Amino acid sequence: MTAIAVFRPNDDRMTHAVSLLEELGVEPIADPMLAVEPTGAVPREDADYTILTSKTGVELAAESGWSGSGTICAIGDSTASSLDDHGYAADIVPDEFSSRGLVASLADRVDGTRIEVARSDHGSSLLTDGLANAGAYVHETVLYRLVRPPEAGVSSERIDAIDGALFTSSLTVEHFLDAAQERDSREAAIEGLNNAIVGAIGEPTQKTAEAAGIAVDAIPKRADFETLARTVVDDIEAQEKRQTRYDATPR
Repeated sequence: MTAIAVFRPNDDRMTHAVSLLEELGVEPIADPMLAVEPTGAVPREDADYTILTSKTGVELAAESGWSGSGTICAIGDSTASSLDDHGYAADIVPDEFSSRGLVASLADRVDGTRIEVARSDHGSSLLTDGLANAGAYVHETVLYRLVRPPEAGVSSERIDAIDGALFTSSLTVEHFLDAAQERDSREAAIEGLNNAIVGAIGEPTQKTAEAAGIAVDAIPKRADFETLARTVVDDIEAQEKRQTRYDATPR
């Protein structure tokens, strides 16, 4: 059976990822590369715009008692859905689910405004710099830190059996390679991925992977996990069909 490594945090996101891959008829190799460490910080409540960039950020903001501030912006549909689940409403969701997409959506309306960005400690500077360049006064609150779980790295031990891999952030790439390095198998892990179909959720993740020597084969048109997973599974199936036709060609 086709095996695909998935690196989501070890919470309901991994549960959903495993269920989805099983529905798609492949074997998930669950290897959580991220764990959440809340900081206890609370988003400011005096902003004209507040930006949330993840489901985790929404959950922590809600737990802190944050009442919401100004126009609320979500980086994508999953963040917007989480806002709705916690009694908030996303006023703005960009067409492109990325920091670049948020800047493009807000740039012509934020000159002179106060913007609160509430997210992890690994948020892209593209967002804060882009909004500042558009004339906004930007404040960032770090709601949580993303760390590598000590048990991460089982996928690198099964690298020869992996047909695909799903990277959902630059940090998952970095943590995967660090875990492989601790097992003295970094080069073998990179070689194994280059014999598989590697999916990256967006351009920043792609660049991180390729800078480390990992070829990226698939980037979904829509930057969400389900689209990423389906894209990689479709690419693997297409590759297998091409190989079958090649093997059946008379020589």
